[in-house]
Amino acid sequence: MPLTVVRREHVHLYAREPRTRSAKTAVDALLRLQHAEEDQLERARVESGLTKNEFLTVRYMLQAHRDGRSMGPKDLAVMLGVSNASVTKIVDGLVEKGDLVRSPHPTDRRAQVLEPTVQAARKIDVSYETFHQAVVEVIDHLSAEDNEVLTRCLGQITAALDAGAPTPVDEYTVDGVAVRSLPDPTADDGS
Repeated sequence: MPLTVVRREHVHLYAREPRTRSAKTAVDALLRLQHAEEDQLERARVESGLTKNEFLTVRYMLQAHRDGRSMGPKDLAVMLGVSNASVTKIVDGLVEKGDLVRSPHPTDRRAQVLEPTVQAARKIDVSYETFHQAVVEVIDHLSAEDNEVLTRCLGQITAALDAGAPTPVDEYTVDGVAVRSLPDPTADDGS
């Protein structure tokens, strides 16, 4: 009985039901996609042998590395929303597993820089590969018109979900200095 409830929870709407059968079918499909993504990422995390916070840490570190940003334990504490002591435990475990390397900060003797290893990158890339490949494979076979409709609908859903939410400030630390990112030049500024 409990697993039946868990399996069906992902198709439950907490708002009114859609007005038409076709809209209900579309909402159900979107909820199934969301659930499938969550399941896929959890399976990948379990297969990686990492805890949830370790998995997030490796993801964040890998993205920072790919962006050319250096990060240390203090950055991770903020990103994960955990204490410095918790970050130390997470980092120690990832260093022991061979997923992170600690290096001295180039300008601050008291600080460390953390770098993901090739092994860590492989774990993250493999964990997302199945999901991304499935999405790309299906979308590549849609017509241009269907892709335009899908893009427009998903964009409208995203905008509705984002409406009224506070805009996060994209701020990060580079070499000990807080930096705010410049506005995205590809974003539509309404002009």
